[in-house]
Amino acid sequence: MDKTQQSSFDREKELKAFDDTKEGVKGLADAGLVKIPAIFVSEQLKLENYSEPKPGFDYCIPTIDLTCVYEDASLHSEIIKKVGDACEKWGFFQVVSHGIPLTTLDDMIDGIRKFHE
Repeated sequence: MDKTQQSSFDREKELKAFDDTKEGVKGLADAGLVKIPAIFVSEQLKLENYSEPKPGFDYCIPTIDLTCVYEDASLHSEIIKKVGDACEKWGFFQVVSHGIPLTTLDDMIDGIRKFHE
């Protein structure tokens, strides 16, 4: 949003109007929204405000591998440290070799999707 748009934008008024609809974000999606409304855009969090990653630095989602964790008790503390580091530095992580069947994971994703519809 440029400076002229910012000066004419009344965030509180827009938020109240959005809240009064009682439709929520799903209502926006159902209405065929093609652009994120200004009330959901934070100038501080725009990608343009961040510098490019340093050359040679790879971003990689932390992966926690649970292979053999049930067979080797010494791995427990290592896994706990990895989870703590991933949460502190990234806020999320991926778990592999957890033994949960793919059908169960698919059912879970379907349930989440249905919940949000």
